[in-house]
Amino acid sequence: MKILVVNAGSSSLKYTLFDMLGEEKKVLASGVVERIGSDKPNIVFKRPDGFKSNDPLPPKADHADGLKAVCAKLTDAENGVIKDLKEVVAIGHRVLHGGEKITKPVQCTPEVKAIIRECIPLGPLHNPANLTGIEACEKIFPGVPNVAVFDTEFHQTMPPEAYLYAIPYEYYTDYAIRKYGFHGTSHRFVTLATADFLGKKRDDVNLITCHLGNGCSMAAVKNGKCVDTSMGLTPLEGLMMGTRCGDLDPAVVVRLIQLGKTPEEVDTLMNKKSGLCGVGGIGSGDMRDMQAAAAQGNKQAELAIKMFIRRIVKYIGSYFVLLGGVDALVFTGGIGENCANIRASIMEGIQALNIHLDEAKNSEFIGKPGIISTPDSAFKALVMPTNEELMIALSTMDVLGLR
Repeated sequence: MKILVVNAGSSSLKYTLFDMLGEEKKVLASGVVERIGSDKPNIVFKRPDGFKSNDPLPPKADHADGLKAVCAKLTDAENGVIKDLKEVVAIGHRVLHGGEKITKPVQCTPEVKAIIRECIPLGPLHNPANLTGIEACEKIFPGVPNVAVFDTEFHQTMPPEAYLYAIPYEYYTDYAIRKYGFHGTSHRFVTLATADFLGKKRDDVNLITCHLGNGCSMAAVKNGKCVDTSMGLTPLEGLMMGTRCGDLDPAVVVRLIQLGKTPEEVDTLMNKKSGLCGVGGIGSGDMRDMQAAAAQGNKQAELAIKMFIRRIVKYIGSYFVLLGGVDALVFTGGIGENCANIRASIMEGIQALNIHLDEAKNSEFIGKPGIISTPDSAFKALVMPTNEELMIALSTMDVLGLR
């Protein structure tokens, strides 16, 4: 059973083709179409056996052109992985925003696409591209069902006291201004995977999940359901990230505008020029680059890392109290899964919660699941690699009754 997962961005299109038969869900191929709409677009195609190609596409290629190129790669006589596109039984799409009208994965219909379009003001960069990806698939795979899996879905169990902002209530009722949360597919996947890992039912597990990468977010999970999360109306709120500022006094925005910045310039500054990149001053928001610079004595880079860790520690403390204790603290995402020294610094900052790091285990579990806290800790800390693409494929099967 072949399921294609598509994540269409404003200038890219990521894809993964799964064979979902049996217990072991296999990736047949994956890759990305990059720089869509530019003079030099290209397509990267990878197979699990190590084969990889990187080929140019015609200048100004759009999402439909990119998807056609993906299909050509998948069915290529020499290096492809399927003989015919008809082998694809369903397509799952990552969609950023469904607002309050869509709170679970759904099959794409004209009504669903209309809601995605309505939510463009809430996700101006992502929703149009997500919709373009869906419509391109409808044309290239006629009759094949498309399923939308929303980034906000997992967080829709938050109570009003968690998702409302303390501004006049009519801005919520009239303009839907509230906290929605993002990275939901990742938080949902690691919640389910951690429950299995701990031998618990999903409804019995209480967790603090930390998705740490270029984008960072955390979720407070009670009885398997999200009751709070760090991202808000947009993915800008919350933790310090690669290029996003995270939590900020709203008056800073006002002050920046008073200093001559336009609202658009402030938006770009907060989303693309802040976070590790803005504080570290090395022209990169990548944690690996930041750590290398700090190791060479760069004080700004060192400061940026300390700020990054401090924000996470504060959120862990608040979520721990909110949940009344947890079964586990879960690290996932590129940084969470692979940066043992960042995990160590975070663990050092939360010793007041009576949890302690097993340094050997912390060094051992890089990119693979495992407990990194000592046996005498009050609760567990563990690494759990995320797999958003697999979660989308599984959700697609559920919606269509395929498992």
